[in-house]
Amino acid sequence: MTEDTRQAVSRRTFIKGVIAAGAVASSSAYLFRATALHGQPSAAGPVGSVERLITLTVNGQERRIDVMPQETLAMTLRYKLGLTGTKIGCDRAECGACTVLIDEVPYYSCSFLTHRARGKKVVTIEGLADSATGKLSPVQQGVVDEQGFQCAFCMPGFVMAATGYLKTNPSPTRQELAHGVSGNLCRCQDYDKILTALMRGAEHMRNA
Repeated sequence: MTEDTRQAVSRRTFIKGVIAAGAVASSSAYLFRATALHGQPSAAGPVGSVERLITLTVNGQERRIDVMPQETLAMTLRYKLGLTGTKIGCDRAECGACTVLIDEVPYYSCSFLTHRARGKKVVTIEGLADSATGKLSPVQQGVVDEQGFQCAFCMPGFVMAATGYLKTNPSPTRQELAHGVSGNLCRCQDYDKILTALMRGAEHMRNA
């Protein structure tokens, strides 16, 4: 082998080595980025990593679910558990259509991370009626009695907010109940009929 040939082989070997090293570095960077984006913990378990397979208690049942770290409870309820009574309106904690009860307190589920619900009891509009008999809850029955909504997109949120409020004040005045559900908005602006229905629900709750 001549000197020129040896130099050519050496150059080719060097170039191949550089390309291989670059490919390894690029792959490592991609994997690191994918881990950061998708929340997949590495073997070493990076600080701040979140377990994805969690157990939630929803409407009295324990549900095992694969949840992304940034996933909201509204998304989990609707698209993973099929509980579509929880509506997503504004998706920024303004309209209240996504209201659910967490440990009997009303929360906007669109701004509540699912991981925060671990160890808590979540109730949606589907969980208010008696599971054995199908009997509606007092507030739901009040809505039926008074036909208190037009399009009813906002209805589940109002019912959940009122249910939570009435647990703390079962005998409210109309003004007090209006204040209690003031975090919920109605696109149809039918607030007078809504309040009448919710007041009837409060009456049913007291007589139950």
